[in-house]
Amino acid sequence: MAHSAVSQVVVSVPVSGDSSALTKSVFKAQSISFRVTSWAPFSTLSSKRTSKNLRDQCVVCMSVQQASMPKVAVTPLELEDPKEPPLNLYKPKEPYTATIVSVERLVGPKAPGEVCHIVIDHGGNVPYWEGQSYGVIPPGENPKKPGTPQNVRLYSIASTRYGDSFDGRTASLCVRRALYYDPETGKEDPSKKGVCSNFLCDAKPGDKVQITGPSGKIMLLPEDDPNATHIMIATGTGVAPFRGYLRRMFMESVPTYKFRGLAWLFLGVANSDSLLYDKEFKKYLKDYPDHFRYDTALSREHKNKSGRKMYVQDKIEEYSDKIFRLLDNGAHIYFCGLRGMMPGIQDTLRKVAEQRGESWDEKLSQLKKNKQWHVEVY
Repeated sequence: MAHSAVSQVVVSVPVSGDSSALTKSVFKAQSISFRVTSWAPFSTLSSKRTSKNLRDQCVVCMSVQQASMPKVAVTPLELEDPKEPPLNLYKPKEPYTATIVSVERLVGPKAPGEVCHIVIDHGGNVPYWEGQSYGVIPPGENPKKPGTPQNVRLYSIASTRYGDSFDGRTASLCVRRALYYDPETGKEDPSKKGVCSNFLCDAKPGDKVQITGPSGKIMLLPEDDPNATHIMIATGTGVAPFRGYLRRMFMESVPTYKFRGLAWLFLGVANSDSLLYDKEFKKYLKDYPDHFRYDTALSREHKNKSGRKMYVQDKIEEYSDKIFRLLDNGAHIYFCGLRGMMPGIQDTLRKVAEQRGESWDEKLSQLKKNKQWHVEVY
């Protein structure tokens, strides 16, 4: 039986009674300057809107997989005010010390490898937008530069700006534990395991973690047109930013963003046990069938039309006519995952373009010019 994520979320439910305690600050406030926008911890902002939203409410905890409310109230709505995204509020030489809230295994027992959902409490001090990344500095010193800290590792954020608790205090990461197996013996070599991914996946609630950022603008979700089409193509943990997009579109009640377009997610993983956030996505499919499509490519279970393993580019080819029509009509297309995913995808798109009598190089150039093409690979 596959293990499901039980990351905690918070849902506001109207009840009678005083809940003013919910608005109390539990961290030292500090102001953060960014360009012409003053990014400040939300506890220092005017509490009028926060108090209004929280008045006569209580907090109910449930797992992400059990959340059944179509839309969830979020706070503080001041996070919607800035016109520009926060960038590099904390740098490697002066990182922010955040706290681990929870670490949950996302995949089932038959998945090759382990992927964890990690919730980090930043206290509202390191705000971010959907599609951005945090840097993580694991403990210990850099083996190549003794006496200096470890290098920063970047991770795409897998939550909206309000976090999994909908209060603007947390961020979630989707992390695959990196292990190394000797090709000759087949045995694991602990000395070559991924330092940061293992630190995060082994972390316990209350542990401290050094974070930097947020960083990145290429994967920001364009919100100027709520009727736009967004085609998202992910392999493995590359689904992280898309989880943030989809929660903003379909789970959260954001007064300034009412999504009425089409979101289409393609997710490539090894097998059914490797699917990430699958129940969340299937719930959107049930609740918003006119606005969400969800296709998976399971390389060890599905076959492509040639009888070989099914990869995400095979799914793209399967729906190529529809995808190209959507792109011609202004759709945004996003790619996130391992760097090795792109050559196969590009080859498929080139082949489809040629079959349509188009030049892929010209089409790609136009997509980039129109800011419809978004790629983040690692």
